[in-house]
Amino acid sequence: VTFKMVKISQAATLFVMSLASCAARPVTASSARVAFVGSGSSSRVRSYHATTSALAASLPIKCGEDVMSPKAHGTTETPVVKDLRWNCDNEVADRICCFNRHYAEYGGYWLTTEFMAEAEKVGADADGTIDYYDSVTAEKLFTAPVGRSMSAFLAESRSHGWPSFRDEEVNWDYVRCLDNGECVSTAGTHLGHNLPDSTGNRYCINLVSVAAPPKK
Repeated sequence: VTFKMVKISQAATLFVMSLASCAARPVTASSARVAFVGSGSSSRVRSYHATTSALAASLPIKCGEDVMSPKAHGTTETPVVKDLRWNCDNEVADRICCFNRHYAEYGGYWLTTEFMAEAEKVGADADGTIDYYDSVTAEKLFTAPVGRSMSAFLAESRSHGWPSFRDEEVNWDYVRCLDNGECVSTAGTHLGHNLPDSTGNRYCINLVSVAAPPKK
């Protein structure tokens, strides 16, 4: 199997939403957190925090270059975990997550993995969601779909070439964006880019960056 890394266009990375008109109230990870329902519940994520409108206008939560500063293993302290889910390639994942700021797995790569089998199974339940974990730290970064069906999530992701998440599907305790749109974890893992469209922020994420199994 031959893997390619695709550079995100400069024009796309500059597609960043201004925070100039945000509410005066500062946004914190806890206030921006989506209210997740406990494991085993048949209900999906209920809603944003009570201040939904203000938070939506204030997202994404930003960070500085210090988050991506050189560490023991590229921009992270450790390599990606072993035995990534969906049969994702560890070597490709480590290169993209820890030693990269601009490149991505090739468009459509996620469709060549075992991910779709799980998505179709989970999607059979109207309330079914999948959690996505940082490939380096195994912290939960995304849960999808939220506020839409699995088929809608997959259709949008297919149309763009990479799994595409919306604000309410992000765990803001561990996800940040730089001014140029780069989307990263608080541990320094490169995840992808925020490429907003007419409906809001859209986080275009490498599957290899969010493929860790959950912590035991």
